[in-house]
Amino acid sequence: MKKETLSRRERVMRAIEHKPVDRTPIDLGMHYSTGISAFAYQNLRRYLGLEEKPIRVADSFQFLALVDEDVLERFHCDCICFHPGYPATKTWRPREDYAFEIAEGIITERQPDGAWVFRGEKGGRMLSPAGGYFFDGVGFDPWPEDIPYLPTVAKHTERIFKETDYFTMFVGGVGAYFYDNPDYLVRMMLEPELVKEDCAREFEANIQYTSEIIKNCGETIQGLCLACDLGTQTAPFINPQLYADLFAPWLKKYIDFVKRNSDYKIFFHSCGAMEPMIPILIECGIDILNPVQVACANMEPAALKQKYGDKVCFWGGGCNSQGALAHGTPEDVRANVRDLMSKLAPNSGFVFNQVHNIMGNVKPENIVAMLDTAYEESFRYGSL
Repeated sequence: MKKETLSRRERVMRAIEHKPVDRTPIDLGMHYSTGISAFAYQNLRRYLGLEEKPIRVADSFQFLALVDEDVLERFHCDCICFHPGYPATKTWRPREDYAFEIAEGIITERQPDGAWVFRGEKGGRMLSPAGGYFFDGVGFDPWPEDIPYLPTVAKHTERIFKETDYFTMFVGGVGAYFYDNPDYLVRMMLEPELVKEDCAREFEANIQYTSEIIKNCGETIQGLCLACDLGTQTAPFINPQLYADLFAPWLKKYIDFVKRNSDYKIFFHSCGAMEPMIPILIECGIDILNPVQVACANMEPAALKQKYGDKVCFWGGGCNSQGALAHGTPEDVRANVRDLMSKLAPNSGFVFNQVHNIMGNVKPENIVAMLDTAYEESFRYGSL
């Protein structure tokens, strides 16, 4: 096996910039759509025989774990989540021997049928059915009001930057203008001028918050995330031309601001069959596209790589979460990883990650097969 010659941060940056790498970079949990369910994470740690430690939850809606550095090192990961963890936590025991550290501000209520409700102290209610792995409903932010968020994040990202060589980016706090709820989709058609006014207000809020991110975090982060789902399983939510006319100008204006004022890379998250939107996003200035949902219509990875591989970095698409990872054997997973990497990894411009998050019921042996195979295969696509 070839040797690594780059630091983690260098490897990821070079992949984003389509420069030669020593091996394909690997991510597990840097973003809230590249992560792992806390349930699956506890199972994984035990399967690996790692030290028992609190399973910290950063995203209580999707119920994602903060991935610890011993796991990142075990799987040769190059990225780490920016979230510092909640300042005050409590242990939540939903069932069996599962135990998780959640934000102290979350009010937990067990229902008569075994379901769980999470409430915020100032509103918001989320429900997970009996035996569930995540929550649905009206989300809320349980970060305590008396502790400033951005300075706390900045202290954590400074530690990451100075004491490790992991790549990280800021996630959250900035809108991407388009929303896929039915009322908003109707409003686009009936009241486009009001939608433009919404975008103008959102742009001003984005600029204000992003300025604070840049001021607080500076060079300790390497990117910013924008997220909105532009596709369903079979097609874009709206006509691409409507998106180009209504929303793309605001997205481009925002990205231009970021790139004038920082060296941050723009990570754009969109689930679904959104291939017709990709050239619009590239024109707006995105650097990274995630999660590359290969099970959706017209999202065939070889075709995407051929059309757009020299213009955008694909972050994800390395294992089909709706297929082999969730339902296959470890050998199915290994075959799926080899196949998808052969299409997405050549010539740099790719960071390995499964399609979206690892669900709570995914077997740990499948997770190990995926990440170990990704590392083994990663050297095939290095040229340094």
